[in-house]
Amino acid sequence: RERKPHEAAAATIEIRRSEYFYSSLKSLLRALLFEFVITASSAEPRSKRRAQTDEEDFSPRDPDESKPGMHAGPGAPNNMDKVKKAILGLVALVGVFLVIRSSSVDSEMAHGGAVGLELDKAIAREVRSQLIKEVQMVQNTMTDGGKLWPPVNTLPESKRKRILITGGAGFVGSNLVDRLMMEGHEVIVLDNMFTGRKKNVQHWIGHPSFQMIVGDVVNPLFVEVDQIYNLACPASPPHYQYNPIKTIKTSTEGTLNMLGLAKRIKARILLTSTSEIYGDPEVHPQPESYWGHVNPIGPRSCYDEGKRVAETMMYAYKNQEKVDVRVARIFNTFGPRMHPNDGRVVSNFIIQALQGKPITIYGEGTQTRSFQFVDDLVDGLVKLMNGGYDGPVNLGNPDEYTIKEFAHKIHKMTKSNSTIKALPATTDDPKQRKPDITTAKREIGWSPQVRVDEGLRKTIEYFRGELQQTGEIIPTGPDASRPKPKED
Repeated sequence: RERKPHEAAAATIEIRRSEYFYSSLKSLLRALLFEFVITASSAEPRSKRRAQTDEEDFSPRDPDESKPGMHAGPGAPNNMDKVKKAILGLVALVGVFLVIRSSSVDSEMAHGGAVGLELDKAIAREVRSQLIKEVQMVQNTMTDGGKLWPPVNTLPESKRKRILITGGAGFVGSNLVDRLMMEGHEVIVLDNMFTGRKKNVQHWIGHPSFQMIVGDVVNPLFVEVDQIYNLACPASPPHYQYNPIKTIKTSTEGTLNMLGLAKRIKARILLTSTSEIYGDPEVHPQPESYWGHVNPIGPRSCYDEGKRVAETMMYAYKNQEKVDVRVARIFNTFGPRMHPNDGRVVSNFIIQALQGKPITIYGEGTQTRSFQFVDDLVDGLVKLMNGGYDGPVNLGNPDEYTIKEFAHKIHKMTKSNSTIKALPATTDDPKQRKPDITTAKREIGWSPQVRVDEGLRKTIEYFRGELQQTGEIIPTGPDASRPKPKED
C-alpha cells in the first residue's frame, strides 16, 4: 500500500538511524580488530603452550629430578587486560547509543520526526567521537608514542646479521636484544620463560626483524643465523639451586646443542660464562689466567661447574671442529629488567629499601663484590663477539664494595627508613670478588663507562615502577626458589 507522509518520514529516520549505528559499529569493530592483532602477535598460542614439554618449562624430567615442575607461570602481564577493558568500554558506548536511540523513537513520532532526527544525529556524532578517542587511547597505550616499535637503524644487506640469543627474554638478554635490534640486525630469541619475562621484549613483538621462540636449549634447534649469543641459564643462586640437575643440563646439554648448531651453519658463538668459575678466589683481583677455587659438591656447584664444563666444550669445539668461539666471564651486573625475585644483592636491597623493609645482609657484610651496569655489559658482549680475540674475557667493573657499604649506599639513595639486618652467612659465599679487566682493555678496547651511582639511580626508578604495577614484592631469600610469576 502507498505509505502515508508520516510513515515515509519515519522510514527515512529509521534508515538514517541505521546508517549512523552501523558506522559507529564499524569503528567499534576496527578497535577490536586492532586489539586482536596486537594481542595475537604478543600472546603465545595456546596450542604451543600445551605442546611445551616439562623440560621446556624448566621442570625435571628424569625420575630422580623430584622437585615440583618449574612451570613458567603467566609471565609478564600481556595486553589481555587492556583488551578486555577496551572492549567493555566500547561495548558500553554502543549500548548507551542503543538505549538513547530506542528512547528517541517516541520523541521522533511526537514531533513529526524533525527533532528526533536531529537528536539522533547528535547522538551518533558523540558516539563516533567517543569511539575514535577510545581507539586512539588504545593505540597510545599499547604502543610507544603512537609507534608500534622503537626506531631502528637501517643496515645494508651486507652488514645486517641474523642473530640468535638464547635466554633473550631475561635481564641481560633483553637489553642485548634492544641493542642489536636498534643497530638494524635481525634477532631470534629462544627462551623457556623460567626467569625470562615476555614484558622484557614485548615492545619488539610483531616487528619484521624480531622472532620469539618459546623453547629450551636442551632441545635441538634448527635455524640459520650468523651469530649465537648463548645466555640461557638461571644466574641467581636461589633460581639455579631450585633444580640443580636442570641447571647442569642447561649449561652442558644446552651449550652442546648451540655448539652443534654453530658448527653446522658456521656461525660464531659467544658463551656468557661467569665469575663464579673462580669460586671463592684465593687470588685478588681475578685474572683470566686464574684457575679458580671451587667446591665441586657445594650448593653452588651446579652453576659453577656447569659453566666450567661449558667453557671446556667451547674450546674443545674450537680446537677440534674449528668453531669460532667467544667466552665472556661476567661479574655482578645490575640494571633495569632485573627479575624482582632473583634474590641478588642489588634487587633485594632496592626492593627492601623502597618498601621500608629491613635490608638483609648475610654474614657480617664484609664480603666484597664489584657491580657493573647492564649497558656496559651489553657493550662488552657486542665488542667481544665482533672482535678478533677468542680467549676468555672478564667483563665487570673493578670498583669494589663490601656488602655492608653497598647496603648503606642504597639506603641513602632511596632515602629509606629501613633498618639493616644481619642474618647467618650462606654456604660457599665468596669472600671477595673483583675482576682484572686488563685483557678486556687490551683485546677489545672495553672498560665500564657508567658510574655505579648513575646506574643505581636508573635501577631504583625501574623498581619503583615495578612496585607501582605489582604492589608488594616479597624479596627472595638465599634458599632455593623458583621465580614468582604472580609478581610478573
